[in-house]
Amino acid sequence: MIDDAAREGRRERRRGRIGEAGSEGSRRPNYRSLKNPFLPQPIFSDDHVASIHDTALRVLEELGIKVLLPQARDLLARAGALIDPETDMVRIGLDMVAAALASAPKSIQTHAGDRSRDLTLELGSMTFLAGCGAPNVTDLERGRRPGTLAAFEEFIKLVQHFDVLHMLGPCVEPQDIDNRFRHYAVNRAQLTLSDKLPFIFARGTPQVDDSFDMIRLARGLSEDEFRSGAHCYTVINTNSPRQLDIPMAQGIIDFARAGQVLIITPFCLAGAMAPITVAGALTLQHAEALAGLTLAQIVRPGAPVVYGSFSSNVDMKSGAPAFGTPEHIKATLGASQLARFTGLPWRSGGGSAANISDAQAAHETQFALWGSVLAGATVCIHAAGWLEGGLSVSFEKLVTDIEALQTVAELCAATPGDDDAIGFEAIAEVQPGGHFFSAGHTMARYRTAFYEPLVADWSNFGNWTQAGSKTATERATGIWKRILADFEPPATAIATSAVLDDFIARRTEQGGAAPVS
Repeated sequence: MIDDAAREGRRERRRGRIGEAGSEGSRRPNYRSLKNPFLPQPIFSDDHVASIHDTALRVLEELGIKVLLPQARDLLARAGALIDPETDMVRIGLDMVAAALASAPKSIQTHAGDRSRDLTLELGSMTFLAGCGAPNVTDLERGRRPGTLAAFEEFIKLVQHFDVLHMLGPCVEPQDIDNRFRHYAVNRAQLTLSDKLPFIFARGTPQVDDSFDMIRLARGLSEDEFRSGAHCYTVINTNSPRQLDIPMAQGIIDFARAGQVLIITPFCLAGAMAPITVAGALTLQHAEALAGLTLAQIVRPGAPVVYGSFSSNVDMKSGAPAFGTPEHIKATLGASQLARFTGLPWRSGGGSAANISDAQAAHETQFALWGSVLAGATVCIHAAGWLEGGLSVSFEKLVTDIEALQTVAELCAATPGDDDAIGFEAIAEVQPGGHFFSAGHTMARYRTAFYEPLVADWSNFGNWTQAGSKTATERATGIWKRILADFEPPATAIATSAVLDDFIARRTEQGGAAPVS
């Protein structure tokens, strides 16, 4: 398959259709550090935002949140929360939340393997991640199948290739690896195939400690150096409505103590795990996010926390989650207002409920993406490749979604408007009825003037037919195969293999670490 992909890639390059940033003959825009050029768009009045915030505080103080981890309940109790020992409900006072919001950093500096890939997470910055957390993987040639380590490694290579994907993520679950050893394989793949910021599963302290050790070994960091900077991140999901389970609560404690990034994200589906109204779903989301934030700041004031939002609606006929809907977009815009109210960097979610990479998938994903862009999300997860509401990630869809992300990234670049760009001389040079193809203004700029498409085909119908009448999804197959065939890991990442392999061999012999549930 790879040999065929290499040959196809050479044919594509000769036809001039491979246009990802950095390819031969294309311009080289900087997609690694993006600032959102759009003003955040509101859906609520300032009074409504304040009312949602106040009601969320009332939920925490009067109704509480169920916390299943005794250690977390003890920490909250010592900070002043009221605990019901019979129900494990924790009531968190307004002063505790206010103190947590005051101590949480408004700007988070993260450190990648390559320092040119460091990220600053704050309001106004914009980062994209591929689809994460899927149990299945799919592509046109091999079909839909359970996730494996090989598939996970292929996705890491694709994510590494595209600069517009800024952080690594658990694209697909490697179910062919025993869960006592899975975190070793996942972390090894991230640290030896990529130099971007890695994701770490929060599945209990033993696995988290192993993962932190692997990052320290790979980066050559002492424990103090590791804890003094953010070198990885995790995603914490509450169990809506109003519950924080054992591994997630433990994850908050472990990552806060180590000074690593927590993206605390309630998953509130309006009409199912949250009130059916957008405002009601956001009120519950806000309360749960603030509860997680408060626990993190109790553990370590100043712990880096990203406010998480992933609220959408369900199909009220089937109960299935829906994405890219008007309600999903409104929830994203409303979450932006709540995040800006707190001043915290924040995370949104993209994705699609479509079953294959088709028009529905593109439509839902791009509306979700535009919701995140117009809301000013700091981090947008599931921005590429996510299908079936998270049950699968698609190789082809990842590539076609990159086209949309690169288009958004292009909008972040300044558009010149000086006299040279306005081009009076060029207009004067070309007489009425003429053309600008050979004008000096054009000749000086034509190689880099326009975005060069990755997967779009701009040829006419005749040429498109002669080339095989390929759809965008079919062209995407050739692209991802070519990228995998040509992939070379960063030299600094390759160099970590030996020390990581020694660590994995030792820990495997000791029995690994089982996840906590």
